Amino acid sequence: MSVMIIVSTDGSCLRNPGGAIGWAWVNHEGPSASGGAAAGTNQIAELRAVLEAINAHPGEEPMLIESDSQYAIKCASEWITSWRRNGWRTSTGGAVKNVEIIKAIDAAISLRKGPVRFRWVRGHVGNYFNEQADTLAGAAAREAAKISTEQRATGKPVAQAAQGGALTLF
Repeated sequence: MSVMIIVSTDGSCLRNPGGAIGWAWVNHEGPSASGGAAAGTNQIAELRAVLEAINAHPGEEPMLIESDSQYAIKCASEWITSWRRNGWRTSTGGAVKNVEIIKAIDAAISLRKGPVRFRWVRGHVGNYFNEQADTLAGAAAREAAKISTEQRATGKPVAQAAQGGALTLF
């Protein structure tokens, strides 16, 4: 009998849209990860958290991703099928927003040996793992903003400004 992996994800954007973003995932059995970028949207941060969680758990075990983002869940589990079928266009023929990261999620789910399911959880109501992911994502966004400010002040590339830290920039 295989054990189900349960992971909570969250994204954060300091000034939506365009502010620094952070993402995080927390495995209910212990490990977690987070990262950020100098600019983005809350939706990109939420999607990035989902993508990173899937990529970090490539095994055969069933995986349940909990998120407080209905947008991220619907992108990854409902709308994605028709978007793929329609050549990555919406039902009205428009471009799918955030299509590159959604395609990456689609590929990650396809490559993963075990199935991936999603469950919506209400945010900011004391759900321990959701709160953990929220805290990590917020800290990553603040760190990304700090690094971005340092980069502008020093002229150093972000990779140099971030040296020695655990922050993943994308």
